[in-house]
Amino acid sequence: MNDALRVALSETGHTTESLAERVGVDPKTVGRWLSEGRILHPRHRVSAAEVLGRDVGDIWPDTSRRREPVWFRPWQEIEREAVSLRSYQSVVLPGLLQTEAYARAVLTGAGMLPRADIDRHITARLARQGILRREDPPQLTAVIDEGVLRRPVGGPETMREQLHALVAACAEPHVRIHVVPSSVGAYAGLNGPFVVAACPDHRLAGYLDNQLQGQVVSDVDEIAAIMAAWENVRGEALSHWQSVDLITEVAETWS
Repeated sequence: MNDALRVALSETGHTTESLAERVGVDPKTVGRWLSEGRILHPRHRVSAAEVLGRDVGDIWPDTSRRREPVWFRPWQEIEREAVSLRSYQSVVLPGLLQTEAYARAVLTGAGMLPRADIDRHITARLARQGILRREDPPQLTAVIDEGVLRRPVGGPETMREQLHALVAACAEPHVRIHVVPSSVGAYAGLNGPFVVAACPDHRLAGYLDNQLQGQVVSDVDEIAAIMAAWENVRGEALSHWQSVDLITEVAETWS
């Protein structure tokens, strides 16, 4: 019995029927979430939690355990409070823009997680994307290498869905995507991915990723170096709408 879900429904005035309609499932499915305490699909967990105005972990606490590594939590807090995010990725798409199928393929292919933990991490990743759907979302500017669009992560169907989702995201006023075309030779992005967050108090924080764990940096000199790299990768990239055209074109090749 999922009492937390039952209470959330009561407090928000939702019924199994109205929640089912908002999430896109059959009312009987929501009934099973309630009566059998089932752990549902990551996408449905996130959607249901958003509809009910709750954190995923409040309704399905077992799924919140070990959702993200301890070392990632400081950055997650910074990301949640940021007013703007500048993200560069050379190998995969930013987590904030990944579809569920793409995220699953990335996490499965990396081979770093036990299979039992993959759903938890996907739930956490999808939940993080909620910052882009807030009333006051951060401005996200993402620069990606063209190779990311052409790498068959999860196969053609997953890539086509993912690139269509990118194009849809580009229609939002707070999301800008720029692609560094494959015709560009050596540039600063080849040294690795990074993210820079602007905090409400105007401080900047950076995040560097590697094979073992990420690193949050705030040292003035380190931030200056990351910002110099950002100016380089941004300068090599296509404009936002040129990038949208390229993403749309590449999406049609995944058939």
